[in-house]
Amino acid sequence: MIRRFQVALLAFLATGTVAFVLPKSEPVIAEPRGGEPIVIGHRGASAHRPEHTLLSYEAAIALGADYIEPDLVATKDHVLVARHENEIGGTTDVESHPEFADRRTTKTVNGRSITGWFTEDFTLAELKTLRAEERIPDLRPQNAVFNGLAEIPTFDEVVELARRHGVGVYPETKSPSYFDSLGLSLEDPLLEVLGRHGWNGNGAPVFIQSFETANLRELSKRTELPLIQLITAGGAPYDWIAAGDPRSYDTMVTPAGLREVAGYADGVGVDTRRIVPAGPDGRLLPPTTFIRDAHEAGLKVHAWTVRNENSHLPVDFRLGNPASPAFPRATGDVMGWLERLYRLGLDGVFADDPGMARAVRARVF
Repeated sequence: MIRRFQVALLAFLATGTVAFVLPKSEPVIAEPRGGEPIVIGHRGASAHRPEHTLLSYEAAIALGADYIEPDLVATKDHVLVARHENEIGGTTDVESHPEFADRRTTKTVNGRSITGWFTEDFTLAELKTLRAEERIPDLRPQNAVFNGLAEIPTFDEVVELARRHGVGVYPETKSPSYFDSLGLSLEDPLLEVLGRHGWNGNGAPVFIQSFETANLRELSKRTELPLIQLITAGGAPYDWIAAGDPRSYDTMVTPAGLREVAGYADGVGVDTRRIVPAGPDGRLLPPTTFIRDAHEAGLKVHAWTVRNENSHLPVDFRLGNPASPAFPRATGDVMGWLERLYRLGLDGVFADDPGMARAVRARVF
């Protein structure tokens, strides 16, 4: 009964325009948590605000995130900005700017043909004239009320916000091989920004993540900051695909593969389906040995991504009438799913709603 009340209350809050007020604070460096899993605000608090905006990161901090996560891409003048992808047609109002109509083009990124507008074709000053929009308004119509209110933030602005409020940053390098091919390496400005803010050594509240492997291997020689190898439920790192390497993420998650990862990374950021798979009916099966195997290899395990909506939860944790048109975007038993994951022994969780993750962590630990 208590859990259902909490879910209902948080679902109500998610559908309204909730104000998140950050406390006034002096610049500090977040201290690592002792023993408890960390809560990572996935693209900020993307359950409540358009992702990768200062609005979203501020909400994540107010809701208790330990780390905020910016996905990083490069501008034409080699400045890192926070966007889900380098194509920005779906996350900004660029289509309403006639002065940029001729920038619309088709490119091949990581083997996929994509048509739209791309950050690498804009200077930072040009991108700052755009305004962010909700990426999935059909699923999160409540976020669309914030369309047009926020600029595209730079990585520097995100780090400054994090330092000011005592939380860490968890940047992801997006499509690093692609940006290398353009002469816009993500790693150099990433380390430069972190170093300028004094977050360049062991103990800084930073994790650097990537779905590729080559840039993490490069970074392991250049920084003491912890590195996280991202692992999807299928497929392979794009740098392996481009090099003709026949291995896949399935190879990486074996005990031998995890020991290899431990040679250049400090942890793995893994799709929850690698931890608790689902059967043909969508219901969860017994957990795998992934967490145990990764820990035996000396790796931390951070799971992604816990989302509030029924459509993004395992069948076992969905609530409401599946026949209702509102069912996919309704809030399910996300707290029950978080508790299940926490009790398996992971070291951190990416959550669209850090408040949910923080509340369940307090109950479990």
